[in-house]
Amino acid sequence: MRYLPTSDAIRQEMLDEIGLSSADELFASIPHDCRLERPLHIPTGRAEADIIAWFQQAARDNAPGFTSFLGAGAYQHFRPTHLDNLIGRGEWFTAYTPYQPEISQGTLQSIFEFQTMICQLTGQEVANAGMYDGSTALNEACLMAARITGREGLVVARSVHPQYRQVLATLTRNRHFPIAEIGYSKDGRIDLTALRAAVTDATAAVAIQSPNFFGTIEDWNAAAEIAHAHGALLVAVIADPVSLGVLPPPAAADIVAMELQGFGIPVGFGGPYAGILACREKFVRQIPGRLVGEAHDSEGRRGFVLTLSTREQHIRREKATSNICTNQALCALMASIFMATYGKQGLRELAEQNHAKAAYLAQACAQAGLDVLFPAPRFHEFVVKLPRPLAQLEPELYRNQLIPGLPLTRDYPELGEALLVCATEIIPRERLDRLVSVLSHV
Repeated sequence: MRYLPTSDAIRQEMLDEIGLSSADELFASIPHDCRLERPLHIPTGRAEADIIAWFQQAARDNAPGFTSFLGAGAYQHFRPTHLDNLIGRGEWFTAYTPYQPEISQGTLQSIFEFQTMICQLTGQEVANAGMYDGSTALNEACLMAARITGREGLVVARSVHPQYRQVLATLTRNRHFPIAEIGYSKDGRIDLTALRAAVTDATAAVAIQSPNFFGTIEDWNAAAEIAHAHGALLVAVIADPVSLGVLPPPAAADIVAMELQGFGIPVGFGGPYAGILACREKFVRQIPGRLVGEAHDSEGRRGFVLTLSTREQHIRREKATSNICTNQALCALMASIFMATYGKQGLRELAEQNHAKAAYLAQACAQAGLDVLFPAPRFHEFVVKLPRPLAQLEPELYRNQLIPGLPLTRDYPELGEALLVCATEIIPRERLDRLVSVLSHV
């Protein structure tokens, strides 16, 4: 049901209810330079059909036919058509997550299947029903490690997604957790020498992403050995689950924090996403969110129940592990259908196609004289040094309907005019060649 506050009186009534005098006061926490101080440039006084047509035209004017090499935590993979048909069924649409076993066996079973597939994929023993997204999963993993170890120190690789690190810093700010960031070496992997020096007996968790933000593949075992030598836990961060189609699961890790968007969730202006948290069984009492388990009734019939939920909604607040309160159920279901559709062999083939496309593109860039940074093994992203500032290349790129990738000057200024480029299975070879041609000849 739509809810549109259509009159000033209704809006004022709502403001009065929460003790505010104006909308400006309501949005005071939003930085001034992030606010839109003017009305949207949309027609007024039109019929609904006209407004819909206007927005459809605006969408067509946006970037039709462009090929995007953007990745950086949001990946465009092929989405089987039946995904939307299945999640669009009325059984799954609800304003709330139903988990009463008497009436919700379908939902509970879908969550149980989701947990099972995530455990198989990550090599862990327990997975919860899902998290907001990968960045908040990382935060919850670090808080979980702090509860388990009784320590507060966090050591995070600088090659972890910059926005994940920002979320972690924000959500732990009031806990005053000391966070040490470890740089990367010339091959694009974490500097293991610096990591050994940073991990101490006060360290709760070491967080490593693989493939990392530069697309290079880290050594889980080496990082785990360093963390465990000091009694710390290893938190494995994964931004695209498709990589696990060819890469070994992070079995050496104690906790896995992963983003599921790559499993059939479309890229859409920042969301929605879905995260996961998986861990060793011995840590199950400290995992946030919900766990669904299998059970049998008095007649031996198989069923599913909410087995563990350490949220303050279910237990005393002081005993709760977290107040995070959603599992992004519909997105988790979408990822489950995606995994079931591809299966073990299909996911492997999908990952191989991604790897092959990126390897071809990186090699073509190098052969064209472009400087491809970080020689360590990669999955489907890599960093290339541009011959001149991106702003000078953009007119020709856009004339060729190319979105070249993510500039790294903001988050990694020491790399200069570097670009993070991603190639997935949906980009044809002609478009890969076109990007190389434009970047190397402009």
